[in-house]
Amino acid sequence: MKKLYRSSNRILAGVCGGIAAYFDVDPTLIRVVYAALSLFTAGFPGVLLYIILMILMPNYDQVNS
Repeated sequence: MKKLYRSSNRILAGVCGGIAAYFDVDPTLIRVVYAALSLFTAGFPGVLLYIILMILMPNYDQVNS
């Protein structure tokens, strides 16, 4: 069973990298889509969602070490 973790392939906190690893897609694609959606929704909901995911998603290195 797949689990969602923050990735070590990170720009800020590894949230987009973790989502990309979960869906097996390129992290850059997820980052571009996330940035575009954040800009089109006035930014605030995207930033708030990122912070919530950063808090809720465990770090891969801490869980699997």
